[in-house]
Amino acid sequence: MIEGKNSIVLPIVGGIIALSVIFSVMLLWSGKLNDNDTSAKGHPNLGDDFTLQSAAGPVSLSDYRGKVVVLYFGYAFCPDVCPTSLGLLSLAFNKLSQDELNDVQAFFISVDPERDTVEKLEKYVGVFHPSIMGITGTPEEIAEVARIYGAIYMKVELPGSALGYSVDHSSRYYLIDREGVARELIPHGTSPEDIVVSLREVLNIQE
Repeated sequence: MIEGKNSIVLPIVGGIIALSVIFSVMLLWSGKLNDNDTSAKGHPNLGDDFTLQSAAGPVSLSDYRGKVVVLYFGYAFCPDVCPTSLGLLSLAFNKLSQDELNDVQAFFISVDPERDTVEKLEKYVGVFHPSIMGITGTPEEIAEVARIYGAIYMKVELPGSALGYSVDHSSRYYLIDREGVARELIPHGTSPEDIVVSLREVLNIQE
């Protein structure tokens, strides 16, 4: 009898655990697990220095100490989420004064290194704003940068499509302060006005 009960209970427990894991991943993907982390209180355990490639050569986060940096993970073939996010960021940048804009740099980090060359990224981000730079690297380098910032992405095959595949990815802006510390995580769909408020908050942080 005990053996029979175990044969029933174990699959149920296993199923509950599996569902919990799936639910947690779904929440993380949507950004809801980190809703309490979107204030400008600092995220000392999130992020680190990295070096990737731009059309102008190697780019390191540490090269931009003294500026507020905005990071966004996406890809040039993205049909809607990335254009929307970059468009909103561009509108926000246009609301900053020239002095404020001089102290801000945005990086569009490609999660599709297979197709996104530095030349393609330069043309792509150039459509949105001159303060946005497209950068990429090897698949291993991109995976490491995504890991240290908690970004998620996954290749999805598209049988019969000329594109071949798409890339599902988390969509948020990472605001990095002048000392290279992640200060705020801004969710997808945030208005340009609210992005400006967050940018000015980080620009004015005095340690």
